[in-house]
Amino acid sequence: MILKRKPTHPGEILLEDIIKPLGLTITEAAKKLGVTRKTLSELVNCKAAVSPEMAIRISKATKTSPESWLSMQVKLDLWNTEHNSRVRVTEFKKVAV
Repeated sequence: MILKRKPTHPGEILLEDIIKPLGLTITEAAKKLGVTRKTLSELVNCKAAVSPEMAIRISKATKTSPESWLSMQVKLDLWNTEHNSRVRVTEFKKVAV
């Protein structure tokens, strides 16, 4: 199934739905997550993907599931690959025996 609309980057969701409403700076949020300011900045500016480790950090800080953060990333990755790939594939056909 191909999504028509590009999924929102999980870093943007983290920034807009969590960090900003809590009144946190990127530096403060990074410290709470146990990562560098640069690492978090790259994530919230959609320059880096959510890794399994970051998903766990975010989930612990927000009381959400790491799977939800990874799922957002996978949906975005699949959409990007589907829309930017020029891979040609031939469908498997059942072979008569």
